[in-house]
Amino acid sequence: MKNVLFTALSLLLLTTITQAGHHEAGEAKAETIIGTVFSDDGAANPLVAGDTALQQIWVDYIQAHNDRDLEKIAAVNADDWAGYLPDGNIVKGNEAHIEFLDAWFKSSDNPSWEVKWMVTNSGSSNGEAVEHWLTTGNDITFTDGEGNEVMENHVHDVQFVGNQIKRINVYSRPASEE
Repeated sequence: MKNVLFTALSLLLLTTITQAGHHEAGEAKAETIIGTVFSDDGAANPLVAGDTALQQIWVDYIQAHNDRDLEKIAAVNADDWAGYLPDGNIVKGNEAHIEFLDAWFKSSDNPSWEVKWMVTNSGSSNGEAVEHWLTTGNDITFTDGEGNEVMENHVHDVQFVGNQIKRINVYSRPASEE
């Protein structure tokens, strides 16, 4: 009986040591493929799990919107920032974005965002330049021009270059009454 117990413990220890040594310090770990990016010619390229540190930048960016902190928003925006709005309009440039927000904040009664979920990914459509994206679901509540409180569900596809936001694609629908 002692030999069986000794053998079982030895095998457990050997298995643990083997698994622990599988990813030693400095050794590259495989990227987690979560999907596919297609190039213009139809070639499939891997879409991988992205840098989750981008999520905190987004949370802080949304808080800056809730605080009406245009300076902080401008600091996170890239100079060539572009926003593709759900109504088909496009706002291009950091300065134009800040002017747009300033006018909207003054004309709307207290718009407020709440982040609901986020997922990051990185990939290349041409096999070379890797793009870093955050897709996030957010609820926004604001007062419309007729004095009605409106709640919308937004999905933002946010492109990052370094720690700055280069592009945001906004998709919107009225919130359900459920």
